[in-house]
Amino acid sequence: MSATVLRDLHHGRKPGDPLVLPGPWDAASARVFADAGFPALATPSAGVAASLGYEDAQTPADEMFAAITRIVRAVDIPVTADVEAGYGLAAQELVARLMEAGAVGCNLEDTDHATGALRDPQEQADWLAQVRAEAGDALVINARIDTSLRGVPDEDETIRRGRLYAEAGADCVYPITAPPAQLAHLATAIGLPVNAVVLPDGPAPRELGALGAARVTFGPGLQWRAMAAVREMAEGLRAETTDRTDRT
Repeated sequence: MSATVLRDLHHGRKPGDPLVLPGPWDAASARVFADAGFPALATPSAGVAASLGYEDAQTPADEMFAAITRIVRAVDIPVTADVEAGYGLAAQELVARLMEAGAVGCNLEDTDHATGALRDPQEQADWLAQVRAEAGDALVINARIDTSLRGVPDEDETIRRGRLYAEAGADCVYPITAPPAQLAHLATAIGLPVNAVVLPDGPAPRELGALGAARVTFGPGLQWRAMAAVREMAEGLRAETTDRTDRT
């Protein structure tokens, strides 16, 4: 699958009809979502990390790219990969590893994981421009803006960063956890499709689309829901086996 297919899916969306990208955490879940008829998938770094036994942002790069490769290999639809802040890789190596894994898109966030603070926006934009130059049109770049996530609820700063990232060649911006009421204004002010995340107590995908999101993802939310179902099953099995043991 090419990046062109994924890129085209972001445009011409009607209000209330966003591009909904489920987040598979392994090959099996990827097949389930593909078989359900979704046109593309977006891996969540936190969900993949949990499936591999790591905390979010603690997965070694080699293991993350190996997991992405397995997910891509399992389906015949486009896959975009959350590669966090790029694992400290130079743009050339990052793009090469994404290409090798078969991903046609990526999330790149502007949090500096060494400090936990927001990265300087111009430095982030310069790095995104390097990634774009290396990838050409072969990657859909979703530039995550972490202002709201990092306690900087300044819409003007979110817009400033988004415009810099757009100028650097981003295809989409992802102001994660931004208030849903801001989505339409952010999309207009930045001039790119906006990605919104579904949160447990927040609007549903179609509602986010009506509020201005062209693309909707779930972060690790679907993996959490799946594990909650597994936990309930495990507790039921444990109760059943304990009850039988007590009767013998």
